[in-house]
Amino acid sequence: MDADAAEQITRRIHDLRLTLPAQVTLVAVTKLLPAESIRIAYGAGLRHFGENQVQEAIKKQALLRDLAGITWHLIGHLQTNKVRKAVEHFQWIHSLDSLKLAEKLDQAAADLGQSPQCCLQVKVLPDPPKYGFALSQLEAELPQLDQLSHLQIRGLMTIPPQGSSPETIQQVFRQTQNLAGTINHGQFNRIHIDQLSMGMSGDYPLAIAAGATMIRLGTILFGPRP
Repeated sequence: MDADAAEQITRRIHDLRLTLPAQVTLVAVTKLLPAESIRIAYGAGLRHFGENQVQEAIKKQALLRDLAGITWHLIGHLQTNKVRKAVEHFQWIHSLDSLKLAEKLDQAAADLGQSPQCCLQVKVLPDPPKYGFALSQLEAELPQLDQLSHLQIRGLMTIPPQGSSPETIQQVFRQTQNLAGTINHGQFNRIHIDQLSMGMSGDYPLAIAAGATMIRLGTILFGPRP
């Protein structure tokens, strides 16, 4: 990467961070980007990085071992055969999208002596291409999720259906915020929602207005993906 491109990334990160409320964590989405891009973002002050694929992330992590204090977030769909490696290599898993996956994560966490922080991926509106809990399904399965003793279920993650209007996007984010309140009033022993992972490059201001605490930004920081 040439110096001009690196400077552009640094400037974008600096300018965007100035606009964010203190309570919002910026997770830089680095899928398909080289480790060098993460190095540049780290130099610009970022410490939270989101990857979609476990294997891709592991390769980058090996090249970035000298960078202290990085928190790795898995934001893409997690296949059950990658569960153990996900627990080993990520501190946050945003894409906990089924009870079956949660149970496998909990077992792997127990085996490894880990306690990963997780977001439940929810589909507020029907959206067949996406993974996630439908609201009725989540309501039915929350008691079982609450029994999982090695997961820290702290958040909700949502992605509005592709092509949604700003009004619909705002509705999705508001309903997710309301769902967090409903869950927290449910007297669960282990589940407590204090994080909302909502908002990407095209809609993050709407997410922040609806209470997002983590936003997942890639293109707006790094430019178009290769």
